[in-house]
Amino acid sequence: MGTAGGSTGAGTVALAVTDGMLHFELSIAHEVFGPPPDAVDVPWYDLELCGPGAVPLGRFRLEPDHGLDRLARAGTVIVPGWADVEVAPPGELVDAVRAAHEAGARVASLCTGAFVLAAAGLLDGGRATTHWAHAAELAARYPRVEVDADVLYVDNGSVLTSAGKAAALDLCLHLVRLDHGSAVANAVARRLVVPPHRDGGQAQFVTTPVPAPGNHPLAELLPWVLENLDRPLTVEDLARRARMSSRNLGRHFRSVTGSTPLQWLLAQRIRHAQELLEVSDDGIDAIAAATGMGTATTLRRHFNRALGVPPDTYRRTFRARKSPSA
Repeated sequence: MGTAGGSTGAGTVALAVTDGMLHFELSIAHEVFGPPPDAVDVPWYDLELCGPGAVPLGRFRLEPDHGLDRLARAGTVIVPGWADVEVAPPGELVDAVRAAHEAGARVASLCTGAFVLAAAGLLDGGRATTHWAHAAELAARYPRVEVDADVLYVDNGSVLTSAGKAAALDLCLHLVRLDHGSAVANAVARRLVVPPHRDGGQAQFVTTPVPAPGNHPLAELLPWVLENLDRPLTVEDLARRARMSSRNLGRHFRSVTGSTPLQWLLAQRIRHAQELLEVSDDGIDAIAAATGMGTATTLRRHFNRALGVPPDTYRRTFRARKSPSA
């Protein structure tokens, strides 16, 4: 299962594998950071499995590529979920994760892996999340951590935490988006047949986290909206298209996407703006029109609020990463 990279550093993703971890989250990280997406010409990650020894996986055994000390040489460390939160994680795992962060690694936990990061002191004084069913326990055990049980993931820069299962995939795709841009992250999402982007601030509890085509009341509306993002759509427009009242539309959006119609629409406009900034030479005014933002001023305001940087800076950053010398 492991893919040992030939070198360590910024492009290395190390998965901390120990007995007692949740196998589903490990598989998610391996699928995202392991095989590169087709037809994407960017330097891909060197994936390494690091642990103290063989890990039982039912009838099989997982052999790590390296020991836990190797985490300190990685650019990114992923800590999968911890199966029994009533039991303290192994001290050697906690120490290795702390040492990796002190060495400059970006550390991300999936689901209850947040308990490992909290034990290492990486969440003290900051905001974090975990699976909603264990959020109260995390907050009680580590009172210096501001636990937010209502979001999919939290990005504090060098320390990131996610909620459970599908949200772990959202965080992994978020890391790819940070490293390589939304176009590459979308290519990974297409390969995995999942939605390309769910914002970290979206609610954890969604009736249909990953809606199947034709399997929910918005199945026809959502693709139509994505094809018409250049139009100045309102909630009333969406309700009319969906042949339902605005109140019913809002209820279905909460159930299917975990957000309001306007929040979801704005997120799609920003996502499309990211793609255009990365792959086109269109000016900001043209991108504002293509995404339905209307004016460059409006685009800059929403873009900066959502991503923390203006569109021009975002474009320069990802163009530099894609240059031949990058």
